[in-house]
Order: sequence, then structure tokens, then C-alpha cells
Amino acid sequence: MSTVTTPRTQSPAATPPRSDPHPHPEPRPRLDWRLRFGALSLIWGFSFLLIKVGTAGYAPFQVTLGRLVFGTAVLAAAMAVKRERLPRGARVWGHMAVAAFFLNALPFSLFAYAELTIPSTLAGICNATSPLWGMILSLVALSEDRPTRVRIAGLGLGFLGVLTVLGAWQGFHGLDATGTALALLASLSYPIGWIYVRRTLAGTGNSHLSLTGAQLLLATVQLAVVTPAFTSLPTHFPLVPLLATAALGALGTGLAVLIQYGLVAEVGPTTGQMVTYFIPVIATAAGVAILGESLRWTTPVGAVIVIAGAALTQVRRRSGSAEPRTPRLTRLRGRA
Repeated sequence: MSTVTTPRTQSPAATPPRSDPHPHPEPRPRLDWRLRFGALSLIWGFSFLLIKVGTAGYAPFQVTLGRLVFGTAVLAAAMAVKRERLPRGARVWGHMAVAAFFLNALPFSLFAYAELTIPSTLAGICNATSPLWGMILSLVALSEDRPTRVRIAGLGLGFLGVLTVLGAWQGFHGLDATGTALALLASLSYPIGWIYVRRTLAGTGNSHLSLTGAQLLLATVQLAVVTPAFTSLPTHFPLVPLLATAALGALGTGLAVLIQYGLVAEVGPTTGQMVTYFIPVIATAAGVAILGESLRWTTPVGAVIVIAGAALTQVRRRSGSAEPRTPRLTRLRGRA
């Protein structure tokens, strides 16, 4: 569930501001950021359960198309309220089409197909490997992203956790290899998209909301073209899977992105991205408690190792300056 955008940096006013003898404090958000952080973790954590329920009544491509339609509708409403316009320029739209494929259309579809044969708990844990893939790719594609001993140790620890979850010493007994591979490929797709956006769309002058709205719109168009070619129109519309798909799109793909933007603007990208490490915990709890999925000891133990390794790969060398609240490029890790 996810997106990468380039927030627009606010430019200073043309004339120097007047000194106000009675300055007005900036309005505080109505809801504390910790509560919004928890809500975001729950929304993205439950997304894997919603995918499982949705694919019980509809084809994976139909579920993905549905979530994109509902997610795009939420972003369109937000843009209308804030009077935002879609980006302009063929070059920007061309890059956004690629971003939409790697950050939305492809991973959403892969997770939907994966959950036909693997439990939602495993899909949620596979999702947590995104930072591991991202570190490997960034070392190749981003020259300024230098490895450290801590990050390399985190990479090794993370993949040890993956092997633990899969029970590698038991020959991956009881796991569907194809479904697991699709979930891991979905997780790999996210950092590919992040790096592409970072190299092509940083500093375009468009707002993050405008770019994300365009990205989801393009992903919706891509799925609208693909879905009829691989699926047939449903003859009946099961209500519960339909509601799950609607919630997956409106909450997990639309509202969650808006919450994440607010978090990043308020507490910075590093804290905002920590939600990634809560997602597999919530996905596992939801799958076991609500869907009755089985849980072997290797799943929670491996998940803890994966999360620890992923966290270590995000450690950077400390610099003398504090982290800016409005970064040039914010990685918004929309999940599932």
C-alpha cells in the first residue's frame, strides 16, 4: 500500500515578513501524532487481511482495481478540498506512469495473487523485507547512499529472519513457493519505485498530494486495461469481499496516504517511516485472531528478526544538523 512523492518545498515570500508584536501560534493538529501513528499502523496492518477477504470473492486483478478506484476517489476528494491541480507536462506524467506501475499496480496485484495460496500473516511479514531490498538497490543506484557496518549487519540479520520465517532448515515444508515468491517480489517492487522517483521526480515543483493523485489515477488506468484481459465480469457481487475491497482502497490506499503525509510533515520522515515495523505485527495478529490462520513458532521469531534487521538498515551516520521537517524527497511506504 504505497506511494512515493516529492513534496514541494515552500519558497520564502518575495517581501520580508512584518514583525507582529502579537504573534499567533501555529494551529496544532486536532489529533495527537501518536494516535495518528497508531491508526496508520492498524490500517496498513489490516490491509493484508482485507486482501485475503477480497480475493475470496473476486479475482486478484479485480480486487486491485477496486482498491485503486476507491483510493483514487479519496485522493481526488482531498485535492478538491485543497484546490490542488494535477501535474502538467508529458515528461512528469511519463515518469509518474512508471512510478504508478512499480509502487501501486504491480505490488498490489502481486500481493493479491500471493494471498490466494499463502496466509495473510506471511504476506505481511514478506512486506517487511522492503527496507532490506531497498538497501541493496540503493547501494547500486544511489551513489550518495554509502553502506556502514551497522547497515550491512542489519541486511544479513534481516535475511536470516526471512529464512527463519520460511523454515529453511526444514526445506520450506508447508509453504507455497509461488505465493511466497510473489509476496517477496511485491516487496522488491516498492524500493525500485522509490529509487526511480528519487532520480526522476525530485524537485519538479508539484505538491506531494498532486503527484500522488496522479500516480494513483495512472495505476487505476493501468489496471483498468489489464483486468478485462485476464478476468471476466463477475456474475454476482459478494457483499463482504466487496466491502473489504472498498475499505482496502478508501482506508489503506487513500486515507492512509493522507495520514502519512501529515505525520512526515509533523515529526519527520524517520519517525513517520517507523510504521513499517509495526505492520507485520498487526498483520500477524489480525490473521490469527480474525481469520484463524495457523502460526508456527518460526513466524513470530523470524518476524522479530526481520524487523530488527530492517531497522538497522535504516540507520544513517549522524550529521551535525537536525533532520528537516520538509525533506526534498519523502518515502511514503504505502503498504499491501
